[in-house]
Amino acid sequence: MYVTIVNVWVKENHIDDFIQATELNHRASIEESGNRRFDVLQSDENPHQFVLYEAYNSEDDAREHKKTSHYLNWRETVTDWMEQPRTGISYTGLFPA
Repeated sequence: MYVTIVNVWVKENHIDDFIQATELNHRASIEESGNRRFDVLQSDENPHQFVLYEAYNSEDDAREHKKTSHYLNWRETVTDWMEQPRTGISYTGLFPA
């Protein structure tokens, strides 16, 4: 399993907009054949901080996700709402297998 954890810091005046746009991306992403999970988390302590937990069967499946229209639309829509560029770290998922 190929996992990416993406950290996003959203400008305070765009938090609701970000949530709406990200929900659309989430709903389409979980329909992708190679997707295993696509969780969207918001910090209780810092509501402008989000984590996206994206799990795919393989790195190729994750790469294909970044070519989809829903991802490209999300990326274009939310970029200006971020306090700083998002960061992503990739992991190999061990369990569940």
